[in-house]
Amino acid sequence: MAGKLVAGIETGGTKILARICDREGGGTVAEGKWATRSADDAVGELTDFLNQSRNQLEAIGIAAFGPLIVDPGSDDYGLMQATTKPGWTGANLRKRLGEEFGVPVAVDTDVGAAAIAEQAIGAGGGLPSVAYVTVGTGIGAGLAIRGQSLKGALHPEAGHLAIIRSTEDDIPSVCRFHGNCAEGLASGPAVRRRLVEGKDLSDDPFVAELEADYLGQLAAALVLAWSPHRIVWGGGVIAGSKLVPLIEQRLRTNLNFYGVGSAADRPGFCVPAALKNAGLEGALMMARQAVENALR
Repeated sequence: MAGKLVAGIETGGTKILARICDREGGGTVAEGKWATRSADDAVGELTDFLNQSRNQLEAIGIAAFGPLIVDPGSDDYGLMQATTKPGWTGANLRKRLGEEFGVPVAVDTDVGAAAIAEQAIGAGGGLPSVAYVTVGTGIGAGLAIRGQSLKGALHPEAGHLAIIRSTEDDIPSVCRFHGNCAEGLASGPAVRRRLVEGKDLSDDPFVAELEADYLGQLAAALVLAWSPHRIVWGGGVIAGSKLVPLIEQRLRTNLNFYGVGSAADRPGFCVPAALKNAGLEGALMMARQAVENALR
């Protein structure tokens, strides 16, 4: 397959995924997967991987964990802010790969990229606006509006929105910044703190109901703030569980028929993610868009 190739990269808390595809037909040329270590390690591994298509590569898209600078107009576009992940604070994967390969490199948060992909080709069904929430090691949310993700001075950090703790829940928050944010009370590590070792949510109805309540509160906050046409749920806690219908029920309870939530009254407002690697798919879309922008 000669020429017209794009690459997508997704950096996560535990692994990094990469794929090289034909820009026009979408056929996969190569795929890679590595454990997330330092940014320097990632640059080396990704450079080796991308070298196989160096002469055909036209653009790269990166869906990254944050916090990072996602404003394309900033001199620090792609710069990683202070993070607990060793070897990543102050790194700029976008800049280093752009200098190495001499092609446009677009970057967004992993949830922003996932929202774009789920809206276009996944569970969003082409609706004008789709929120994507991932519930795993952390909790993050992105909003896609007609193919573009919501960005501000930085990017949304909806996982740290405050929620009301149940009076029956005395497990300490896993967030080192907040005692009652969604991530601190409902992320994967928080769920594991409540479950007996070796058990999952299906084995403990109380923990499952608690999780649905906390995520329903988060969903209500997103409806009130963003008014999306649909919320798509992904991440390790959601995958394989029966949480999404329960979250939708708790969402409606929290909104209490308030008018702005009328769009959320439709069955199927909350749905599981349809794409296996939504962030990576979004990164590839961003790379294709970067080529189109460069050709204008």
